[in-house]
Amino acid sequence: MISDRVQNAALSLPEAPAYLYDLPALDEHVASVRRALGGIELYYAVKANPDAELLRVLAGHVDGFEVSSAGEHAHVAALFPGKRLALGGPGKTDAELRLPHHRIHVESPNELRRLLGTGLEADVLLRLNPDLPVEGAALTMSGPFGMDEQGVAECLPLFGARVRLRGLHTHLASGLAAPQLLALAGALLDNGHEEVNLGGGMGVSYAAPESRFDWAGYGRGLAALGRGRTLRIEPGRALTVYCGYYVTRVVDVKRVRGEAYAILLGGTHHLRTPATKGHDQPFTILPTGKGPGVADEPITFVGQLCTPKDVFSRKIVTSAHIGDTVVFEMAGAYAWNISHHDFLMHPKPAFHYLRG
Repeated sequence: MISDRVQNAALSLPEAPAYLYDLPALDEHVASVRRALGGIELYYAVKANPDAELLRVLAGHVDGFEVSSAGEHAHVAALFPGKRLALGGPGKTDAELRLPHHRIHVESPNELRRLLGTGLEADVLLRLNPDLPVEGAALTMSGPFGMDEQGVAECLPLFGARVRLRGLHTHLASGLAAPQLLALAGALLDNGHEEVNLGGGMGVSYAAPESRFDWAGYGRGLAALGRGRTLRIEPGRALTVYCGYYVTRVVDVKRVRGEAYAILLGGTHHLRTPATKGHDQPFTILPTGKGPGVADEPITFVGQLCTPKDVFSRKIVTSAHIGDTVVFEMAGAYAWNISHHDFLMHPKPAFHYLRG
């Protein structure tokens, strides 16, 4: 359920659809994560949500930002000159290899050779993609990401005084609980590297928003595994997802072959997450409507797009009427920034921020 302050803000918005970000809630959440991690370095994966207002809150708590393109690099560097940046992502261009950074995550022997060819100095983490079983993951980062042990071995003789090997980077899967991530960390840290970036992948449950990742247990576990070396993580979704809301309204309610549908302003071209992940996006209905509708029965919530894939939530037992306000929760990560904004050329959503 949404808080009273979010509900009041949603009801006061002058237009819909709109994104609403609760900045104090984000600040409180990330501060608690920072405390739980102790001496573990915390970077934010900007790909999850590059909104400048969110980044300004995060900057007060994180050690740096992980960026995966020249665009993300320019965006973050302009906001926070001098802040540590880690440059990741497969398929880096020659121009991206020349970007200033604190660490660069090299994905292949050929990428390392091109980095050496720039003649610039660089501090490198080799991205390892080991053959480790990952059970229960929402997404596994296999295939083209990183390199196997043979690729790492091919890279080792290439390092010298200008391009220096600092350690390993790994990100094997997303959607894992703390015990699963700690088990993977234990296997990955069985090496002689003094610096290891364990990536992100902390589990987020859209089915049970109140269920949160065990940051305290994870921090204690990493401290025990660290053995004096530098450990770094770079979560994205698990930091910002809870602070974001997508606020829209019911424009029509109808039945098709006996099934009830609520048609909402906007759609998955604004909030792609449920269509991408195949889940029901959690929501709260604020009864602002006075039009026709349905009461206490299964209803599917869809957007305005000309595709049957434009679905937010399927067959949820609830009540909905034309004019009701619908507040979709957990819209603070991989939502607006990964959506196909220009499909059908509908108006883009407004953005509003709760600040205190």
